Amino acid sequence: MVVYLVGAGPGDPELITLKAIRVLERADVVVYDRLAGEEILEYAPDDARLIYVGKKPGEHHKTQEEINRILVEEGSRHETVVRLKGGDPFVFGRGGEEILALSEAGIETRVIPGVTSAVGVPTSARLPVTHRGVATSFTVVTGHEDPTKPERQVHWDYRADTLIILMGVGNLRDNMEEIMKHRPGDTPVCVIEKGTTSDERVVFGTVSDIADKDIRPPGIIVVGEVVNVYRRIINSMEP
Repeated sequence: MVVYLVGAGPGDPELITLKAIRVLERADVVVYDRLAGEEILEYAPDDARLIYVGKKPGEHHKTQEEINRILVEEGSRHETVVRLKGGDPFVFGRGGEEILALSEAGIETRVIPGVTSAVGVPTSARLPVTHRGVATSFTVVTGHEDPTKPERQVHWDYRADTLIILMGVGNLRDNMEEIMKHRPGDTPVCVIEKGTTSDERVVFGTVSDIADKDIRPPGIIVVGEVVNVYRRIINSMEP
């Protein structure tokens, strides 16, 4: 009996790994998130049990404690359980918490990495998060810190050249105000909505004005001079 934590990738169903597909094809149970698309679920056997535990801002179908309990219960009853998570299981996916709960219950776990949206979405859009002479480092940070934590860990004073913010559209204005305490207001920003999908949309701006634009989740926020490189790449492709 094994519970597999599987990364589904950033949205495009073709960006899931071959190893993940092979595990899905023999799953007895699939416990899946909101960002794990229907096309990916089709790899599971017809008789596999599908359990939805998705979360979105302001609406949690299941708490993390409930998800942990479901995984322990299903993992103790079935040969192959897949915990299917958008992106990568360990990049703001609470995969570590789930493995700890399963390990404490004596259930074997294995992890199959996924393409994280933090890099997969910008790369798919042709945005280089590093670029020679412009950016030699990047930081990935949550834009929606858990309000139940005893103290804040996100202080927005990161020194990396490129800042990549996940789950930050809902708090965009507040986050940009915090970033302006540490970076100039004219620092370029872009938001990539629904990256790697047919509904992808890119919105450009600066730290000082991006929150005034019409932006809807889910979206990846990229802050730094690489955004200007991205503009050059786009312009070079225009006829």
